[in-house]
Amino acid sequence: MLLDLVWVLLYKEINGVPYIKFIAPGIIASSAMFAAFYECTYGTYVRMHFQKTFEAILATPVNIYELVAGELLWGATKSMIYGATIIIVISLFGLVDSYIIIFLLPVLFLCGLIFAQIAVTSAAIVPGIDSFNYFYTLFITPMFLFSGIFFPLDALPPLVSDIAYFTPLYHLVNICRAFALGNFSVTGDIIWMLFAVAILAPFPFRLMKRRVIL
Repeated sequence: MLLDLVWVLLYKEINGVPYIKFIAPGIIASSAMFAAFYECTYGTYVRMHFQKTFEAILATPVNIYELVAGELLWGATKSMIYGATIIIVISLFGLVDSYIIIFLLPVLFLCGLIFAQIAVTSAAIVPGIDSFNYFYTLFITPMFLFSGIFFPLDALPPLVSDIAYFTPLYHLVNICRAFALGNFSVTGDIIWMLFAVAILAPFPFRLMKRRVIL
């Protein structure tokens, strides 16, 4: 069984790329995603509800919009840090073909901002911390499995790939894989992420204000 797994990782090819090099960039993307989601769901909720950190901050001249902006920027920064760590690891193992992988860092921050926006919005509307189980089960897990990390989506029914197109992780995986292979042709994915940041921007601020400011 172990030998079969080693054979698949080292010798199996997908679209002419060894399988281990195919999935390695996807691990960058998934690590960045989970970093932002965990920080801005459970982390944000604990600071808001249990630790009363939000109340302490809002007792200072800082307003709710600045507080939410800080949560979002920290989530995006943590996403970039986690992604950068995985970049270093897979580079040391020889799984990166191009130095342009370093240009992935601002992309990780940008997509981390999308993940943080979704997560803070969730933290603002859940009735209790246990409700995040539904968020992770119904949204995060399917996105993780069907984003192209482990297999190309063109092998699945068209409906699956069409739905995946509207998830940020799908586009981040495309960019990570392209940069790891030395390919800059990801303009469409970056435009999609910029558009998503703009569309999602109002929700964490409005909903968190409604949750915190009674």
